[in-house]
Amino acid sequence: MTIRTRFAPSPTGYLHIGGARTALYCWLYAKHNDGTFILRIEDTDRERSTQEAVDAILEGMAWLGLDCSEGPFYQTQHFPRYAAVAQQLLDQGHAYRCYCSKERLESLRADLTAQGEKPRYDGHCRNLTIENLEQPYVIRFKNPISGVVQFNDSVRGEITVPNEELDDLIIVRSDGTPTYNFTVVVDDADMQIDIVIRGDDHISNTPRQINILRALQVKVPQYAHIPMILGDDGKRLSKRHGAVSVLQYRDDGYLPQALINYLVRLGWSHGDQEIFSTAEMIAAFDLSHISRSPAAFNPEKLLWLNQHYLKTLPAEEVAKHLAWQLQRLGIDYSVGPSLPQVVMAMRERVKTTVEMAEKSAYFFSDTIELDPIAAEQHLTVVSKPFLEDVMQRLKTLPTWQAADLHAVIAQTVAHFNIGMGKLAQPLRVSVTGNTNSPSIDMTLELIGRDRTLNRLQQALQHVGIV
Repeated sequence: MTIRTRFAPSPTGYLHIGGARTALYCWLYAKHNDGTFILRIEDTDRERSTQEAVDAILEGMAWLGLDCSEGPFYQTQHFPRYAAVAQQLLDQGHAYRCYCSKERLESLRADLTAQGEKPRYDGHCRNLTIENLEQPYVIRFKNPISGVVQFNDSVRGEITVPNEELDDLIIVRSDGTPTYNFTVVVDDADMQIDIVIRGDDHISNTPRQINILRALQVKVPQYAHIPMILGDDGKRLSKRHGAVSVLQYRDDGYLPQALINYLVRLGWSHGDQEIFSTAEMIAAFDLSHISRSPAAFNPEKLLWLNQHYLKTLPAEEVAKHLAWQLQRLGIDYSVGPSLPQVVMAMRERVKTTVEMAEKSAYFFSDTIELDPIAAEQHLTVVSKPFLEDVMQRLKTLPTWQAADLHAVIAQTVAHFNIGMGKLAQPLRVSVTGNTNSPSIDMTLELIGRDRTLNRLQQALQHVGIV
């Protein structure tokens, strides 16, 4: 039998870190078991659900590489099915129409609260024998009034909830729209979901959903409720901790491999291993190694992982993300060095692809801006003859390779009997605008002959003006 699991976000906001981790765990579980990973968009909250949020979820999933086997499915396309199941429950005596007014329910809530009791529906309409379909009503599930709901959570262990703690929840609103706990049950049954992996904020929903599943006489899936993610201050993760959209991490220059690696270890462990390839994650992932305790979000750890992947991924892979960042900066990289070459030159010097793009801009531009402090320090009358000499030697260089460029620079250094820095820094400022770049020979190779000579000429003119 093929294992079937699902990720079911509500499109009322972006795909955040917590949601992405849940999606990852579902995806890994399916992959590990050669199973099926289903993406279901729970968009029945029509007031808060937006197409923009749907698009952001799909884009975030695609960027992370979390491809679904089936879907995406949308709950709003299944309203006839929910209506049919609600009628089935009514016909079988597992649900009933409730005509209680808003005023009565508010009064009931206030009375129970005043008595120090948990607000709950009192079953006023549970056993009505006369119905008036002309009057507004909701449909409530007739929850068992005795016994317990017991299930073995794959993370939390055995959980038992007395039925007397559960009231008769609404499954269809007065406007005919189904509620969350009802649609989830119908979809999980119809999609033959074997295991539900979700945040532990859903634990309170699980007994209610199990009772509806039992009333429908369908399979009850296995449940695995994963702890929430906290900030480093022990408080619930929020924007100030870095709980932003997954796509914001993309925009900020993080690689999807880094974020995936970070998320998988945010509550799950496999010995002391910290770095995982996707194949290693799939092979090692199981639910038994998920911690019951909340995980703490650490931005510094994520940044460290990002640096690791910038340095170790194939240059061609990093180049795809660099290209996207360069496009965002409005930089035309079609005329200039190959992006894998730039990655190889810059990967040890940056922490994000944003930083790589910003610091690589001079490779693709016909003009540069000189940093005033760097120019004042290095483009001087003292350095002018060094720059003039190396420029003349570069003009006659038959090939434009790093090794040949290094040899030419060494010739000028020897000719004037100066240290390498006396030439390298003025040359670097001349061609990049500042004092930071990869090795000067590699920098010149990537900038190219024409741009190098033009910038040297402009630098010499600058010295003359100064």
